Amino acid sequence: MSPRFTFRLRAVPALAAVAGLTIAAVSHADATLDKIHERSRLVVGVMLSGGPFGAIDPATQQPVGFNVDMANDLGRQLGVKVELVSVLPANRVQFLQQGKVDLLIANMEWTPERDKLLGHVPTPFYTVGGTAAVLADSPYRTWADLKGQPVCTSQGSSYTQALVQLGVDLKAFKSSAESLLALRGNNCVAAVHDATLINPLLARGGEWQGYRALTPELNPAPSVIWTRLGEADTQARLDPIVKGWHRSGWLIERERDNHITPASPTLVKLNKELSADGA
Repeated sequence: MSPRFTFRLRAVPALAAVAGLTIAAVSHADATLDKIHERSRLVVGVMLSGGPFGAIDPATQQPVGFNVDMANDLGRQLGVKVELVSVLPANRVQFLQQGKVDLLIANMEWTPERDKLLGHVPTPFYTVGGTAAVLADSPYRTWADLKGQPVCTSQGSSYTQALVQLGVDLKAFKSSAESLLALRGNNCVAAVHDATLINPLLARGGEWQGYRALTPELNPAPSVIWTRLGEADTQARLDPIVKGWHRSGWLIERERDNHITPASPTLVKLNKELSADGA
């Protein structure tokens, strides 16, 4: 079943509007699962900025990647079609709160701050931390070395607070593609994004041959499927699906088939735990 796919790149509402929408989201949240079945369609916000988690296949012009696979399988198990909506770090929370999407599987790890704005499926599907792409011959060897230096990232990045605490001169762009372009244009000394985006780029070589990554990963955190606040019914319906992915090893297979390396210890750990206890 091929998903419907639409690009919806609109102006980002003010942060104040985001907070104001939270109450409205709670008031109709429990109707989401019913709406999905009534229209026979699940609308999922995904990031398609490149890399093995979400991208556009240049040959078919169709969305591909680890997160896309998960969205499509949710639709299969719910018995509905899937519509994928392209989101960006700067607008993904607003898209969910405004009802433009039903769920987010969009490179957005759990943080205490996000947990106040949104709900999520309890069982994580991955763990991701940040890394910085820097020139191979640059003097920056540790995160502390970036203090006072211009560092690029995306608006709404999971790593913004940590980078501010490090004392970097933060430059936030609308997308990771713009951030990485700024790095290549020498507008910053490092570009900080999910390791699952940076590491495959650097491993590919080519235009990234002269770059390396900083380790260890910055602020590793669980990746979850996001819902609106108060959507306990939706979360309860989806959590067994995520657990089933882990128990069967399906996520490990999807990781391998999407050429994600190194393999995630989190997937191996959850596969063993859930297979052992039958949860």
